[in-house]
Amino acid sequence: MLKVNNLKVKYGVIEAVRGIDFNVGAKEIVTIIGANGAGKTSTLNAIFNMVKKEGKVDFFEADISDLPTHAIVKRGMALVPEGRKIFINLTVEENLRIGAYINDENYEKLRDTMYEIFPRLKQKRDTYGGSLSGGEQQMLAIARALMSEPKMLVLDEPSLGLAPKIVKEVFEILIKLNKEDDVTILLVEQNAAAALKIANRGYVMENGKIVLEDDAKALLKSDEIKKKYLGMD
Repeated sequence: MLKVNNLKVKYGVIEAVRGIDFNVGAKEIVTIIGANGAGKTSTLNAIFNMVKKEGKVDFFEADISDLPTHAIVKRGMALVPEGRKIFINLTVEENLRIGAYINDENYEKLRDTMYEIFPRLKQKRDTYGGSLSGGEQQMLAIARALMSEPKMLVLDEPSLGLAPKIVKEVFEILIKLNKEDDVTILLVEQNAAAALKIANRGYVMENGKIVLEDDAKALLKSDEIKKKYLGMD
């Protein structure tokens, strides 16, 4: 579904992403793990053409490397950005309507579906985004992205700043979206354990390069991964 070839991102003289290759198959959950500053967010921003880049990005066997971000969303890929970036001065319902900007004719049906997936949002439909808890804001960010009916959902650090109980709840929702709704998921995470537990495959980034890739279960058992990312000796 998604193929990334020789992707490079530079900020001045700093190479944030150094010629990486990876792919995500249809209906997979694939995670990219790595420490802060490894280049994970830059990778996602490059896929969505939000930063200057080199390399090629194919989605459904079509080159989307030079498409503007809104055109990529129309092709069926949606991003849940790091830090959620919901509209804090708009209500839950207003945030969802913005998410449906390319799908406005289906707005009410999609909104009701989001309220089924995230019942907490239905309870707070008239609440301003800035008044929601961190977990509720993350749910809203995911729901807003889903309003475009993406074939592939891309998430940047969805567990950031959330309590373990809420992280578990959010990740269970991702599993459900993948298994029941066939949504392909690309997940970037510092929380390696949580990400690898739900993923099919994983890539490890260090200093702008992919240094390891394997089945997620194998990575969880790797002594190197345990020591570097899971805090286990």
